[in-house]
Amino acid sequence: MIDAAVPFLPQDSLEQQVARLQALLEAARLVHSTIRVHDVLLQTARIIVRELELDGAVFLAPAAGDNAISWGELPAPPWEGCHRFPLFSRDHQPLAELIVSKAGSAELSLYEQDFVEGLVLQTAVALENATLHERDVEWARVQQDLEAARSLQRSLLPKAMPEIPGYSIAGRSTTCYEVGGDYLDVIPLPDGTHLLVVADVAGKGLASAIVATSFRSSLRSLAGQPLPLADLAVRLGQQHWEEGLEARRRYMTALFLRLQPATGRLQIVNAGHNPATLVLPDGQVRNIAASAPPLGILPGAQYQTQTLDFPAGSRLLLYTDGLTEVFCGEEEFGPERLIQAFTSVRTPAAEEILDTLWETLATFSQHAPQTDDMTALAVCHLDSSPQENNHK
Repeated sequence: MIDAAVPFLPQDSLEQQVARLQALLEAARLVHSTIRVHDVLLQTARIIVRELELDGAVFLAPAAGDNAISWGELPAPPWEGCHRFPLFSRDHQPLAELIVSKAGSAELSLYEQDFVEGLVLQTAVALENATLHERDVEWARVQQDLEAARSLQRSLLPKAMPEIPGYSIAGRSTTCYEVGGDYLDVIPLPDGTHLLVVADVAGKGLASAIVATSFRSSLRSLAGQPLPLADLAVRLGQQHWEEGLEARRRYMTALFLRLQPATGRLQIVNAGHNPATLVLPDGQVRNIAASAPPLGILPGAQYQTQTLDFPAGSRLLLYTDGLTEVFCGEEEFGPERLIQAFTSVRTPAAEEILDTLWETLATFSQHAPQTDDMTALAVCHLDSSPQENNHK
């Protein structure tokens, strides 16, 4: 539908009026026939030059991403002696500007002026529609890429927890966006021990996810080497630092845990991370706090390994701060509530423990959307009582 028709001069014959209207209608149809911003403007410039036999036309079009889109010959900028026609959106925002040149810098006739103004109105509508279409297409592409990245990141998580006689292990990681900066891994080692890692990249979203994926590659390349746990943390921290300024801004907190199933002992390195929570069989709770800064924040940072007994009946929780930074209004769930929820769960099945924690957090937040990535790893050393055996 034409927004504006060409006004007719009193002296025009009916045939001339019809011909001019048909010309404008056909020009508008051609302009609306494309859905690319660049093509809309190029088509309009071409029609105006050919229909009115002008020297040239140029669009200054920020929406097109080009400095100028032109057809024909024009004077050099600033196009002195040319005629200018602004294009506005439905809400009167500037979209582009059309500049046309006539031989000898002559004035446009009334018909030429009316034709250009009528086509400019149609071009503004087509340009706005094309801009919205291109944004939709770009957004769809971004969403497709993010979904692919999400699937890839999920595929890098452990497919299943190791089956270790006498132990129950479960991990869970949920992102607040399509991808996130939390990391979880369980790696069997050649000496029969298992390396368990929970880490958290500063920030959220795609950049943090890229850093987490890079960290996974570095960790996996070093895990098989006979390195003490503290040395492993030192190497990873130094590698992160050496990757440059942007990587340092995305520093990582991490918990490294080496489980020795045969002896029931744990080695833990806490690199600037939330304290790990150990619950002993007698109900005593111990928090394993950080021994040094996060990975990648300082060059040459050193870390200490804590060795702990992990007797039958004990439970351990490693988690990222997304579990404690859940809110109900202005009230934060906090580490105290998390430890209380963990210690109050009576089941020795690690998967059921995580189910309960996630349900508790959802209830506290009244099922509000996540505002941070949430990752946790639960490890239970089962005892030999009948009640414990029922959960193996």
